Amino acid sequence: MRPVTTTDAHQTQGLAELVCSNSFRSDDAENNAVGLIHEEMRRCQSLIMKCADTHKVPAGGALAVDRVAFSDEVTKALEAHPNITIIREEINGLPPSEWDNVIIASGPLTSPALGAEIHKLTGEEALAFFDAIAPIVHKDSIDFDKAWFQSRYDKKGPGGDGADYINCPLDKDQYSAFIQALIDGDKTEFKEWEKNTPYFEACLPIEVMAERGPETLRFGPMKPVGLTNPHNPTVKAHAIVQLRQDNKLGTLYNMVGFQTKLKYGAQAEILRMIPGLEKAEFARLGGIHRNTFINSPILLDSELRLKAQPRLRFAGQITGVEGYVESAAIGLLAGRFAAGDINQASFLPPPPETALGALLGHITGGHMASETKKSFQPMNVNFGLFPDIEAPRTDENGKRLKGKDKGRAKKKAQSARALQSLSQWQESAAS
Repeated sequence: MRPVTTTDAHQTQGLAELVCSNSFRSDDAENNAVGLIHEEMRRCQSLIMKCADTHKVPAGGALAVDRVAFSDEVTKALEAHPNITIIREEINGLPPSEWDNVIIASGPLTSPALGAEIHKLTGEEALAFFDAIAPIVHKDSIDFDKAWFQSRYDKKGPGGDGADYINCPLDKDQYSAFIQALIDGDKTEFKEWEKNTPYFEACLPIEVMAERGPETLRFGPMKPVGLTNPHNPTVKAHAIVQLRQDNKLGTLYNMVGFQTKLKYGAQAEILRMIPGLEKAEFARLGGIHRNTFINSPILLDSELRLKAQPRLRFAGQITGVEGYVESAAIGLLAGRFAAGDINQASFLPPPPETALGALLGHITGGHMASETKKSFQPMNVNFGLFPDIEAPRTDENGKRLKGKDKGRAKKKAQSARALQSLSQWQESAAS
C-alpha cells in the first residue's frame, strides 16, 4: 500500500524494506538454526536469500545487507516478472468471493481496516506486540581514538575479515551513568489501546532491559566478552556497545540491539554518553511500532490455509513468526502451497526435521494453543522447535563429549539431518 498509505515504521516505497535491523542474523548453517534456514532457503531458490547474498556487507558471523540496495533488487525483480502486477493501494477488506486462491501477507503493520475484517471472519482476537527500531550512525562521526574495529572472538563471517563491528567501551562508572540515564530518559507515551500490548522478549527496548536490573544490558547487547580494546589492551571494558555496517559503502552503522522508545531529543543526548559516540550524527534515530499477528495454531491448517475460509492463506510475520528470514521462509512455503493448488498438484510440507518444517509446524500446531489461546507469541526459528535427536557421545577421534562440546555436536547433527531431509523432500517433490 506504500506510498499511497504509509506506516509509522517504513520510510520508502520499496518492497522488502528492512525497518528494524539490516541483519539476517547468523549465517552458520552447521551450528545455528537461523544459518540453517538460510541454507535451506538458498536450496529452495529463495529470491530473498539471492538478493541478500548479492548485497551482503561485513558482519562477523552474521549475514547483513545494504538495506537500500537489497530492497531495490527485490523490487526490480518483482516488477520485471512477467506474471506479477504490482498495484499500490490499501486493501481495506477481504478479497471478492470469486478469488479462490489468495495469500494475505500484510506484514506486522496490517491495515487496521483489513485487520478488522480478519477479526470479523475468524472470531479470534488478533494478538499484538511492540517491535522497536535501532538507531543508525554516520561512521565519520565516530571517534576512533576510543572506538575500534573487531568481531567478537575475531570471528569471520560472509564477506567479513574478523574485524566487522565498531566497538565502543564503557568503564563501570560510565556504564552506571548510562543505565541511569536510560531509566530516567523521556520516553514515548503509548496510546490507551496500546498500553496492554506485550513486548517481544527477543527485541526489548534498551530502556526496558535497563529497568529489569543494572546488569541486564551487560549480559545482553552490551556484553564485553570476546573483545580487546587496542587503545587500552590491559584493561577489560565493563561493557561494550557494538555497531554493525548498514550499507555497502560502509558509511552507516547501526547500533546492535539498541532498539528504543526514548523520545528523539533524549535519545540522541543519552546515546552520546557512549565513549566514541560523543559527537555521533544519526542517520535515523530509534523508534517503536505495534506489530499484529494472528493466533495461527488455532486459525491455520498445515498448509497455512484459514480453516474458516480455506481459499485464504496467510504468510509472513502476520502468522506469528519473528524475523525477516522466518517471515520470508513462511512466504516461500505459502507460495509453493498456492502454486500446488493452481496446478492441481499436491505439495507436501517440508519434513519437521528441517528448519522450514520445524518453523511451519510451530505456527500450525506445534504450539500448545489448545491449552491457552492467549499464550501464542512470535517465535524465531531455533533448534527447540525441531524433533529431538540423540547427541553424539564422542567426537570424530573417539573422545567423550561433555558440556558445551556435546551441545555443539548435537546442533551439528540436527543440521546434518535437516539438510539430508530437505534433499530427500526436494527429490520426492521433483518426481
